[in-house]
Amino acid sequence: MRFLCSIGAGRRFPCVVLSGVLVLGAAANGGAQPVQKQVLVLQSVDRGNLVVDRFTTDFHVELDERADQPVNFVQIVVGPIGPVGAPERAIVDFIGSTFADGPKPDLIVTVSGPASIFARKYHKQLFPDTPLLFAALDERYLRAAPLGEKEAAVAVSNDFPRLIDDILQVLPQTRQVFVVAGTGQIGTFWRRELEQPFSRFRDRLTFEWLDQLSLSEMLRHCASLPDHSAIFYLNFGTDAAGAAYADERVLAELHATANAPVFGSQSVHLGAGAVGGTMMPVDTLAHNTAEVAVRLLNGAPPASINVSPQRPDQPIFDWRELERWSIPESRLPPGSVVRYRAPSLWRAYRGTVLSAVGVLAVQSLLIAGLLYQRRARRKAESESRTNLALAADASRRLTMSALTSSIAHELGQPLSSMIHNAQAGRMMITAGLTPDTMGEILADIEAEGVQATQIVDRHRTMLRGHQLDRTPIDLHAVIDDSLALLAHEMRARQIEATVNLSSHPCIINGDKVLLQQVLVNLVMNAMDAVTETPPARRRITISTEVKAADVEVSVRDAGTGLPPQINGTLFTPFVTTKAHGLGIGLTITQTIVDAHCGTIEARNNPESGATFTVTLPRTTTQEHESGSPSAA
Repeated sequence: MRFLCSIGAGRRFPCVVLSGVLVLGAAANGGAQPVQKQVLVLQSVDRGNLVVDRFTTDFHVELDERADQPVNFVQIVVGPIGPVGAPERAIVDFIGSTFADGPKPDLIVTVSGPASIFARKYHKQLFPDTPLLFAALDERYLRAAPLGEKEAAVAVSNDFPRLIDDILQVLPQTRQVFVVAGTGQIGTFWRRELEQPFSRFRDRLTFEWLDQLSLSEMLRHCASLPDHSAIFYLNFGTDAAGAAYADERVLAELHATANAPVFGSQSVHLGAGAVGGTMMPVDTLAHNTAEVAVRLLNGAPPASINVSPQRPDQPIFDWRELERWSIPESRLPPGSVVRYRAPSLWRAYRGTVLSAVGVLAVQSLLIAGLLYQRRARRKAESESRTNLALAADASRRLTMSALTSSIAHELGQPLSSMIHNAQAGRMMITAGLTPDTMGEILADIEAEGVQATQIVDRHRTMLRGHQLDRTPIDLHAVIDDSLALLAHEMRARQIEATVNLSSHPCIINGDKVLLQQVLVNLVMNAMDAVTETPPARRRITISTEVKAADVEVSVRDAGTGLPPQINGTLFTPFVTTKAHGLGIGLTITQTIVDAHCGTIEARNNPESGATFTVTLPRTTTQEHESGSPSAA
C-alpha cells in the first residue's frame, strides 16, 4: 500500500506499510538544500490513538517553531499492528536501510512506552552516538534501569487513582467501574500496574476489565451495565479478536450505546465523549518535549537534561456530559474547569446585549418620564375640573344674583294666586257654597304650589355646587329650562325671544346644569346687547340644527355686534365690553363647552348684532335608548 504524506520542510514523500511498520517520512535528500536536522520519531502504535496522534502533531509544530534550522521528521511505528506484528529484526533492518545512504538522525524521539523499550534495546546497534529522548511515556517504564549517558526523558506521572476519586466525588453512589483497555502492550502494562493502586477502593468499588471482549461484545455489555456504574477509558488499540480500532470510533460508539458515563485520563478524551476528571494535558507535554528536543539538537548533553515527570493538571469537565448525566457542578472537585458550555446570550452577543440594555434603559427613562407627565397631566386635569366647577359655581351665583328680581317675580305670582284662592275659599265657606266650588279652588292652589316648587328647584339647582357629570340629556329641554329662568327678565326688558328647534331628537352626552349655565350666559349676553336698541328691534333667536355627528345651538341677537378691538380675545379671562362686567362669563362658557368636547364661536351678523354658536357631539337615538355614551 502506498500513501502520500507531508514531512520535513513541506515536501511530499511516499509512505510504505511493511510488515506492520509505518514509515511516515524519509531521510532528507541531497542537493542544494539548507542543512537539516534529522529527527527519527519511533511510535508505539499506529495512527488512531488519540494521545499519540495529538502528541506527535503538536510536537512537530512546536519543534518547527523553536528549532534554529529546518527539521526533517521520519516517523516509524515500531509496535505490533494487528494479530501478527512485524519481527523486531525486520524493523531494525528497515530503519538501518532508511538512513543507509543519507545523514544519520540527530535525535531519536520515542512516543509512548513500548517504543522506548524497543529503542533502548537497539539504540547501540543502530545509532549509538545519537541522543535518545523518551517522550509521552509513564515514568514506570523507566524504573527498570536509570537513564544512560545518551538518554533523556520527558515522562509523565499518571495518577489514575485520583481519577477514580473524581468519579466517586461527582457520582458518590458508584459501585462498579468498568475499565476499557485494549489487548496490546499498553493495556497489558496498565492492568498489571494498576492492580495495587486500585486496591485501596476495594471496600467501595469493584473493577472489571473489558480487555477480553471484542469491540461488539464490549459495546453490548456496556449498553446494560448495572445501576451506579461508571466506565474508565484507558486506551484501546486492538480488541480480543485482534481487530484494530481508532480511539475516536471506540469512544463515539461507547458514548452512543453505554448506559453509564465515560471518564478518560487524557485531555484529548475530553470532547470525544468523556465526562472529564483529572487529566494529563497532552498539549503541555508536547510543548515541554519540544523544548528539550531543541536543547538536544543544539548540542546539550542528554545527561544535563533533568525534567521532572509531568503530572495531571486541574480537573476539567465537559458541560454537555454533565448535563446529560445530571451531574451538578456543585459536586465537581475544587478548581475544576468546565468546557464546552452552551453559548449563553451574554457570551455570544455581549455587544448586542449591552446595546439592547442601553436602549431599554433609555426607553425606560422615556416611559418613566411619560408616566410622570401623564400623572401630572391627570392631576392638572383633575384640578382643572375642580377649578371649572368652582368658577362655574361662582358664575352661576353671579347670574342668579343678577336675576334676583326675576326670582321674586316668578315666585310672587303663584304665591299671590294661592293667597287669593285661599281668601276666596274662606269667603265661600262662610257663604255656605257647595263642595264642588271648593274643589276647584283647592285644585288651583295645588297647581300653583307645584309651579312655585318647580321655580324653587330650578333656582336651587343653579345655585348648588356641582361637578361635571355626563349623562344623555335632551338639549331642547335644557333650552326650555334656561328660557324659563329668564322669562321674567325678558318681559321686564321688553325683549322678544324666538325659538327655532329642530324636529329631530337633540340628544347629547353632557351635564344638564353646566349646559344650562352656557345657555343662560349666552342669552343674558344677548339681552345685554339689545338693551340700548329700540324696543321694536329687541329680538333674540335661539335655534338648533341636528347634523349627522353633532348638534349646533346658536343664540342670535340684533344688537350692536362685537367691537373690533376684542377680536381674537373674546373668550380671554377678564375681557369684557360691559361697564360692570367681570369678563369671566364667556371664559367659563368656553371651558364648559371644551369639557363637553365641543366648540364655541362668535361672529357678527351681516345686518346687525352677533351670533354665538355652540357645537356639541351628538348621541344617536340607539345609544340614548341603551344608555351608552356617545363617542366624541
